[in-house]
Amino acid sequence: MVVLHLPRLLSFSLSRQTYSISKRTLTTLLHPPKSTLTTSEPNLELISTTITPKPQTLSLENIFIPPNTNVTENARILNGSNILLSNYATDAQIIQADFVKSSVRFEDCPSDGLPEFALVGRSNVGKSSLLNSIVRRKKLALTSKKPGKTQLINHFRINDSWYLVDLPGYGYASAPQELRKDWDKFTKDYFLNRSTLVSVFLLIDGSIPAKKIDLEYARWLGENQIPMTIIFTKCDKRKKKKNGEKNGGKKPEDNVNDFQELIRGYFETVPPWIMTSNVTHEGRDEVLLHMAQLRNYWLKH
Repeated sequence: MVVLHLPRLLSFSLSRQTYSISKRTLTTLLHPPKSTLTTSEPNLELISTTITPKPQTLSLENIFIPPNTNVTENARILNGSNILLSNYATDAQIIQADFVKSSVRFEDCPSDGLPEFALVGRSNVGKSSLLNSIVRRKKLALTSKKPGKTQLINHFRINDSWYLVDLPGYGYASAPQELRKDWDKFTKDYFLNRSTLVSVFLLIDGSIPAKKIDLEYARWLGENQIPMTIIFTKCDKRKKKKNGEKNGGKKPEDNVNDFQELIRGYFETVPPWIMTSNVTHEGRDEVLLHMAQLRNYWLKH
């Protein structure tokens, strides 16, 4: 089954009518920008980081082009991603982040109508660590060496204007079966019914080959036309093969490419993706810029 990757709003669809190509048609976009996030406060200083996978050629069909974005000769791709930088990528820096509440049902989530981004992934993929990295707070979201720490829908208000949402991880085999069913139900209910959800950020471990459960989750989001961004985590690591051979595993960029190939048949338009590391904070600025351009477009439409 081929699934059209569409956000909730029809005006947000990624048909070719939403962007234009300059007279000199681009076939590749190879010039990622330096970070544009700045702040005058030392404790909030955003240091530009660079993810350095092998240089690769991205054809237009493999690039995520935000709505109402013109592709020109000066077009830029966010570092370590397939995402075109648009004019909507403003006010990306985080000045304030506060925990608001935990909810068991989507009906109990905040009702103030602010846009939100939800983080979801396997229980050991580093969701809470990524959230802490994004907001530059070590303990805003609780982390644990034991998978399954997040068990509720947790809302964090950012700059008093939008939310980051930490959701329960899936695939945690050590949790009781009934509890896993409850997590799965209220998480998917939230995806299907939350009108203020701008995008789901599906976290995938980039240091290992694709897992079946991750592929199934990506497919489910696509089948239900839920806007999705793939965030590849742990891209600073390279796992060894099981036989113990040193550096025997694939490089993160190879795992990223393999995952995209495996889900290609699920989507008619390519989902956006970003490579990250919670250790080096690579990809943090790019995630914020991507959230900003999606959020600002959502607010205006």
